[in-house]
Amino acid sequence: MRKKVNISIDDVSPHPKSSIKVVEECKRIINIYPDIKFSLFIPMAYWRTMPSSGMKTSTPYPLTIYKYEKFCKYLKSLPKKNFELCYHGLYHGIPHKSNNDEFENLSYNEAIEKYNSMFDIVNKSGLEGDFKKIFRPPAWRMSPDSIKAAHDAGIEILALSPDEYAKKTYQGADEAFKSVVYYNVNPPFKELKLFDKTEIVYHACEWDRNHLSTKRADELIKFLQEQDKEIEFTFMEGVI
Repeated sequence: MRKKVNISIDDVSPHPKSSIKVVEECKRIINIYPDIKFSLFIPMAYWRTMPSSGMKTSTPYPLTIYKYEKFCKYLKSLPKKNFELCYHGLYHGIPHKSNNDEFENLSYNEAIEKYNSMFDIVNKSGLEGDFKKIFRPPAWRMSPDSIKAAHDAGIEILALSPDEYAKKTYQGADEAFKSVVYYNVNPPFKELKLFDKTEIVYHACEWDRNHLSTKRADELIKFLQEQDKEIEFTFMEGVI
Protein backbone atom coordinates (compact mmCIF):
# COMPACT_ATOMS: atom_id res chain seq x y z
CA MET A 1 0.00 0.00 0.00
CA ARG A 2 1.31 3.42 -0.96
CA LYS A 3 2.00 6.03 1.72
CA LYS A 4 -0.19 9.13 1.70
CA VAL A 5 1.45 12.54 1.24
CA ASN A 6 -0.06 16.00 1.57
CA ILE A 7 1.77 19.32 1.30
CA SER A 8 0.31 22.35 3.05
CA ILE A 9 1.40 25.98 2.94
CA ASP A 10 0.51 28.51 5.64
CA ASP A 11 0.08 32.30 5.42
CA VAL A 12 -0.86 32.69 1.77
CA SER A 13 -2.12 36.29 1.69
CA PRO A 14 -2.07 39.55 -0.30
CA HIS A 15 1.10 40.59 1.58
CA PRO A 16 3.95 40.99 -0.94
CA LYS A 17 6.28 38.86 1.22
CA SER A 18 3.72 36.25 2.22
CA SER A 19 1.89 35.87 -1.03
CA ILE A 20 0.77 33.78 -3.96
CA LYS A 21 4.36 33.90 -5.27
CA VAL A 22 4.84 30.63 -3.41
CA VAL A 23 2.32 29.01 -5.76
CA GLU A 24 4.82 29.43 -8.59
CA GLU A 25 7.02 26.91 -6.78
CA CYS A 26 3.99 24.64 -6.45
CA LYS A 27 3.35 24.87 -10.18
CA ARG A 28 6.94 23.92 -10.90
CA ILE A 29 6.44 20.78 -8.81
CA ILE A 30 3.11 20.08 -10.53
CA ASN A 31 4.96 19.99 -13.86
CA ILE A 32 6.84 16.97 -12.50
CA TYR A 33 4.00 15.45 -10.45
CA PRO A 34 0.66 16.33 -12.11
CA ASP A 35 -1.33 14.64 -9.33
CA ILE A 36 0.35 16.36 -6.37
CA LYS A 37 -1.96 18.04 -3.82
CA PHE A 38 -1.41 21.32 -1.97
CA SER A 39 -3.52 22.64 0.91
CA LEU A 40 -3.25 26.43 1.11
CA PHE A 41 -3.98 27.90 4.56
CA ILE A 42 -5.12 31.50 4.21
CA PRO A 43 -5.61 34.14 6.93
CA MET A 44 -8.78 36.09 6.14
CA ALA A 45 -7.41 39.51 7.09
CA TYR A 46 -3.67 39.04 7.57
CA TRP A 47 -2.38 41.62 10.04
CA ARG A 48 0.88 40.16 11.20
CA THR A 49 2.51 41.51 14.36
CA MET A 50 6.31 41.39 14.28
CA PRO A 51 8.05 41.00 17.68
CA SER A 52 11.39 41.97 16.13
CA SER A 53 10.00 45.41 15.29
CA GLY A 54 8.65 46.15 18.76
CA MET A 55 5.23 44.61 18.11
CA LYS A 56 4.53 46.78 15.10
CA THR A 57 2.31 45.22 12.46
CA SER A 58 3.74 44.25 9.07
CA THR A 59 1.11 46.47 7.42
CA PRO A 60 -0.77 49.49 8.84
CA TYR A 61 -4.14 47.76 8.29
CA PRO A 62 -5.51 44.22 7.94
CA LEU A 63 -5.22 42.65 4.48
CA THR A 64 -8.85 41.56 4.24
CA ILE A 65 -8.92 39.31 1.21
CA TYR A 66 -12.15 40.58 -0.38
CA LYS A 67 -10.43 43.95 -0.84
CA TYR A 68 -7.90 42.27 -3.16
CA GLU A 69 -9.79 41.22 -6.25
CA LYS A 70 -6.76 39.91 -8.16
CA PHE A 71 -5.74 37.78 -5.19
CA CYS A 72 -9.22 36.26 -4.94
CA LYS A 73 -9.45 35.66 -8.68
CA TYR A 74 -6.07 33.95 -8.60
CA LEU A 75 -7.20 31.62 -5.80
CA LYS A 76 -10.39 30.84 -7.69
CA SER A 77 -8.42 30.03 -10.85
CA LEU A 78 -6.21 27.41 -9.21
CA PRO A 79 -6.84 23.86 -10.48
CA LYS A 80 -8.98 22.01 -7.92
CA LYS A 81 -7.18 18.83 -8.87
CA ASN A 82 -4.05 20.23 -7.20
CA PHE A 83 -5.16 22.85 -4.67
CA GLU A 84 -7.60 23.12 -1.79
CA LEU A 85 -8.23 26.35 0.13
CA CYS A 86 -8.35 26.23 3.93
CA TYR A 87 -8.76 28.66 6.84
CA HIS A 88 -5.83 29.99 8.87
CA GLY A 89 -7.37 32.48 11.26
CA LEU A 90 -8.64 36.02 10.95
CA TYR A 91 -5.64 38.29 11.66
CA HIS A 92 -3.16 35.51 12.54
CA GLY A 93 -2.20 37.04 15.89
CA ILE A 94 -3.46 39.77 18.18
CA PRO A 95 -2.54 43.06 16.49
CA HIS A 96 0.23 44.94 18.33
CA LYS A 97 0.20 42.33 21.11
CA SER A 98 1.27 38.95 19.75
CA ASN A 99 2.46 37.31 16.57
CA ASN A 100 0.52 34.09 16.19
CA ASP A 101 -1.58 32.99 19.16
CA GLU A 102 -4.92 34.30 17.93
CA PHE A 103 -6.85 31.20 19.08
CA GLU A 104 -4.80 30.20 22.12
CA ASN A 105 -6.89 31.89 24.82
CA LEU A 106 -10.29 32.45 23.23
CA SER A 107 -13.54 31.69 25.01
CA TYR A 108 -16.22 29.70 23.19
CA ASN A 109 -18.19 32.82 22.21
CA GLU A 110 -15.08 34.69 21.11
CA ALA A 111 -14.07 31.73 18.93
CA ILE A 112 -17.54 31.48 17.37
CA GLU A 113 -17.30 35.16 16.52
CA LYS A 114 -13.89 34.59 14.87
CA TYR A 115 -15.17 31.69 12.75
CA ASN A 116 -18.23 33.64 11.67
CA SER A 117 -16.03 36.59 10.70
CA MET A 118 -13.82 34.27 8.65
CA PHE A 119 -16.81 32.73 6.86
CA ASP A 120 -18.29 36.17 6.20
CA ILE A 121 -15.07 37.39 4.57
CA VAL A 122 -14.96 34.32 2.31
CA ASN A 123 -18.56 34.95 1.27
CA LYS A 124 -17.81 38.60 0.49
CA SER A 125 -14.82 37.43 -1.55
CA GLY A 126 -16.98 35.26 -3.81
CA LEU A 127 -15.02 32.20 -2.68
CA GLU A 128 -17.69 30.49 -0.58
CA GLY A 129 -17.75 27.51 -2.95
CA ASP A 130 -13.96 27.24 -3.04
CA PHE A 131 -12.95 27.06 0.63
CA LYS A 132 -13.19 23.80 2.50
CA LYS A 133 -14.14 23.72 6.19
CA ILE A 134 -10.57 22.94 7.23
CA PHE A 135 -8.86 25.05 9.88
CA ARG A 136 -5.31 25.38 11.13
CA PRO A 137 -4.80 27.83 14.02
CA PRO A 138 -1.77 30.12 13.73
CA ALA A 139 1.24 28.33 15.29
CA TRP A 140 -1.10 25.39 15.94
CA ARG A 141 -2.18 26.74 19.33
CA MET A 142 -5.87 26.52 20.27
CA SER A 143 -7.90 26.73 23.44
CA PRO A 144 -10.29 23.86 24.25
CA ASP A 145 -13.20 26.28 23.77
CA SER A 146 -11.86 27.18 20.30
CA ILE A 147 -11.84 23.49 19.39
CA LYS A 148 -15.41 22.95 20.59
CA ALA A 149 -16.50 26.13 18.80
CA ALA A 150 -14.81 24.91 15.60
CA HIS A 151 -17.00 21.80 15.65
CA ASP A 152 -20.16 23.80 16.34
CA ALA A 153 -19.30 26.34 13.64
CA GLY A 154 -19.06 23.59 11.03
CA ILE A 155 -15.31 23.08 10.76
CA GLU A 156 -14.83 19.52 9.48
CA ILE A 157 -11.06 19.02 9.84
CA LEU A 158 -8.56 20.53 12.26
CA ALA A 159 -4.90 20.67 11.20
CA LEU A 160 -2.94 20.60 14.46
CA SER A 161 0.45 19.82 15.99
CA PRO A 162 1.60 16.75 17.94
CA ASP A 163 4.23 18.84 19.75
CA GLU A 164 3.87 19.41 23.47
CA TYR A 165 3.94 23.23 23.29
CA ALA A 166 0.80 23.14 21.15
CA LYS A 167 -0.85 20.01 22.58
CA LYS A 168 -0.91 21.50 26.08
CA THR A 169 -3.13 24.34 24.80
CA TYR A 170 -5.71 21.81 23.53
CA GLN A 171 -6.05 20.23 26.99
CA GLY A 172 -7.32 17.03 25.40
CA ALA A 173 -10.14 18.69 23.44
CA ASP A 174 -8.46 17.68 20.17
CA GLU A 175 -8.98 14.01 21.07
CA ALA A 176 -12.74 14.53 21.07
CA PHE A 177 -12.76 16.23 17.66
CA LYS A 178 -13.72 13.73 14.98
CA SER A 179 -11.17 14.57 12.26
CA VAL A 180 -7.70 15.88 13.12
CA VAL A 181 -4.51 15.93 11.06
CA TYR A 182 -1.26 16.22 13.00
CA TYR A 183 1.69 17.39 10.93
CA ASN A 184 4.92 15.37 11.04
CA VAL A 185 7.28 17.10 8.57
CA ASN A 186 8.30 20.76 8.76
CA PRO A 187 11.68 21.50 7.08
CA PRO A 188 14.17 22.42 8.45
CA PHE A 189 12.75 21.82 11.94
CA LYS A 190 11.39 18.36 11.15
CA GLU A 191 13.22 16.84 8.21
CA LEU A 192 11.71 15.42 5.06
CA LYS A 193 10.74 11.88 5.95
CA LEU A 194 8.08 9.44 4.78
CA PHE A 195 5.37 8.18 7.13
CA ASP A 196 2.27 6.10 6.40
CA LYS A 197 0.46 9.45 6.45
CA THR A 198 2.83 12.32 5.75
CA GLU A 199 1.76 15.92 6.36
CA ILE A 200 4.46 18.31 5.12
CA VAL A 201 4.12 21.94 6.19
CA TYR A 202 5.69 25.01 4.60
CA HIS A 203 5.07 28.76 4.84
CA ALA A 204 4.43 31.39 2.19
CA CYS A 205 6.03 34.15 4.29
CA GLU A 206 9.56 34.88 3.16
CA TRP A 207 10.78 35.82 6.65
CA ASP A 208 10.00 32.33 7.97
CA ARG A 209 12.79 29.72 7.96
CA ASN A 210 10.19 27.23 6.73
CA HIS A 211 9.40 29.33 3.62
CA LEU A 212 8.85 27.26 0.47
CA SER A 213 11.68 28.88 -1.44
CA THR A 214 13.13 27.62 -4.70
CA LYS A 215 15.81 25.83 -2.68
CA ARG A 216 13.26 24.09 -0.46
CA ALA A 217 11.14 23.22 -3.48
CA ASP A 218 14.19 21.60 -5.09
CA GLU A 219 14.78 19.62 -1.88
CA LEU A 220 11.16 18.49 -1.90
CA ILE A 221 11.36 17.41 -5.54
CA LYS A 222 14.47 15.38 -4.83
CA PHE A 223 12.80 13.77 -1.81
CA LEU A 224 9.69 12.87 -3.81
CA GLN A 225 11.78 11.42 -6.62
CA GLU A 226 13.58 9.19 -4.14
CA GLN A 227 10.22 7.93 -2.81
CA ASP A 228 8.40 7.99 -6.13
CA LYS A 229 7.03 4.44 -6.15
CA GLU A 230 5.93 4.50 -2.51
CA ILE A 231 3.72 7.59 -2.38
CA GLU A 232 0.17 8.63 -3.18
CA PHE A 233 -0.72 12.33 -3.11
CA THR A 234 -3.83 13.36 -1.23
CA PHE A 235 -5.66 16.38 0.13
CA MET A 236 -5.95 16.95 3.87
CA GLU A 237 -8.77 14.44 4.32
CA GLY A 238 -6.50 11.65 3.15
CA VAL A 239 -3.99 12.06 6.00
CA ILE A 240 -6.43 12.03 8.92
